[in-house]
Amino acid sequence: MKVLVVGGGGREHALCWKLRHSPSVSTVVCAPGNPGIARVARCEPVGAEDLDGLVALAVREQPDLVVIGPEAPLVAGLADMLQRKGLKVFGPNAAAAQLEGSKSFAKKLMTEAGVPTACYERFTRANEALELVRRWGAPIVVKASGLAAGKGVVVARSVEEAEAAVRDMLAGNRFGSAGHEVIIERYLEGEEASCLFLVSGETILPLASSQDHKALLDGDQGPNTGGMGAYSPAPCVTPEVADMVLERVAKPIIKELGRNGIEFIGTLYAGIMITEDGPQVLEFNVRFGDPECQPLMARLRSDLGEVLLAAAEKRLHGVELEWDDRAALCVVVASQGYPGTFEKGQEIRGLDAVEREGVIVFHAGTAERDGRLLNAGGRVLGVTALGDTVREAQQAAYRALGHLDWPGGFYRKDIGWRAIAHEEGAA
Repeated sequence: MKVLVVGGGGREHALCWKLRHSPSVSTVVCAPGNPGIARVARCEPVGAEDLDGLVALAVREQPDLVVIGPEAPLVAGLADMLQRKGLKVFGPNAAAAQLEGSKSFAKKLMTEAGVPTACYERFTRANEALELVRRWGAPIVVKASGLAAGKGVVVARSVEEAEAAVRDMLAGNRFGSAGHEVIIERYLEGEEASCLFLVSGETILPLASSQDHKALLDGDQGPNTGGMGAYSPAPCVTPEVADMVLERVAKPIIKELGRNGIEFIGTLYAGIMITEDGPQVLEFNVRFGDPECQPLMARLRSDLGEVLLAAAEKRLHGVELEWDDRAALCVVVASQGYPGTFEKGQEIRGLDAVEREGVIVFHAGTAERDGRLLNAGGRVLGVTALGDTVREAQQAAYRALGHLDWPGGFYRKDIGWRAIAHEEGAA
């Protein structure tokens, strides 16, 4: 079959790479794609937020399945537009995508469904939000309610830091319309994990566990980012924890959406904090995580095209996923200055040598000009390796990164440290 993938980041490269290796898939088209994706798919220069252009492309290509990667077109209603043209789509409609598009909507739905999550209040006025910050004290969490590319969350260690975040979002317009409403949450102590599910109506199929590293710097220090690396499986997600997340989080939230007349078809991502009181939801996303998608696709043995088509056609029930027993780990290489301002157009060399080490290099923010590979975004590459343990996968990824020739690139040196601590503690 022919599959059209929407997006041009690391997540979409991982999806296109896996689809290209799926026996059921003969052709992969990606819009807009990137230089890495162009090695496994035919790229069409239509932006991921050009909804009319994407619909016109899909009508022209007539794919058997459209897979929507990023959150912005999902929230904007691309799935609805494509379905009205009679196309099969893997990705939720605009109503369901509000789980990610509005943290206020998500928190309200969690409360109604009885899903465990941090105590919170929402604000549109800075003075009222500042009053709560001073009353609750720190540590405390301040979130832009709308889409902010993974950078709209501030885990404030001091009242002053929280006050600055509130002012930035509500008064300073730091995140535009995404920050016109903020959520202030109690801080949760524990270990964070990513629990993803393929959802098709009432059928919920768990994916392998994974863990992201959102902080910019080693030791989970520095500002939040879209993700500096990830690995799978996550040892902190024991079978007991996985079962609790399915029963207490995924099933109730999908059921609550149904009670509101909203059907969900796509990927449900639950960002979970594993606390002393059990798993609690930090956030919901409505697509594959980036960079969690990269190690997940490296481990998946099932035919991805077949599985996603089954979800789109509401016949996911009975589908079982097969996984590589090995661990996979992805290290994100970012432009110096990310998540703030950074210089674009720097040449990246040495990728052939990196790939000769047996890793997979997923492109996220790259461009090609005159035969040269350049950085074109904040997060630029995702170097992904497999190993019998997380430590072995980590060693393979960093060994390969030693061949990268890009002085303007930056990456954490400790991706996987929590899992390795679990592994060595159990040994």
